[in-house]
Amino acid sequence: MDGRRRQSSRLGSGAYQLTDETPVYVISVAAQLSGLHPQTLRQYDRLGLVSPDRTAGRGRRYSARDIELLRTVQALSQDEGINLAGIKRIIELENQVAALQQRVAELSAAVDGAAAVLQQREAQVHASYRRDLVPYSPPQPGSALVVWRPTPKRPLD
Repeated sequence: MDGRRRQSSRLGSGAYQLTDETPVYVISVAAQLSGLHPQTLRQYDRLGLVSPDRTAGRGRRYSARDIELLRTVQALSQDEGINLAGIKRIIELENQVAALQQRVAELSAAVDGAAAVLQQREAQVHASYRRDLVPYSPPQPGSALVVWRPTPKRPLD
């Protein structure tokens, strides 16, 4: 499996929520929906192009997403003339891009959250300032500050 499967969640009324990743189609139905021969689907599974879920009895169960992937593989193979190894690499790269996009979204949300916390802390610091302090004003032109440092005394001989 490629890690993109989610288990269907159970609703309170006892019904199951079906998603496009819920494995529901047997191989014959998946073959009809994708326009491919069942043996082609088995070959794609052996090659790792489309990996359907398995039942306890090892039967294949295809999801709507798997059907769409089968159609994509067929289009790339027949229309674009890409060999199966190339199609497998394309699918791997698309999965990698999707995972990276999801990670970027997670990191962006984390950065936004950290920025909000930082702004809140900054506001707390500003609110804690003493109000009786005199604000700093830069020296006026023509005024000078002289620092006197005494010269060290020479030791007595």
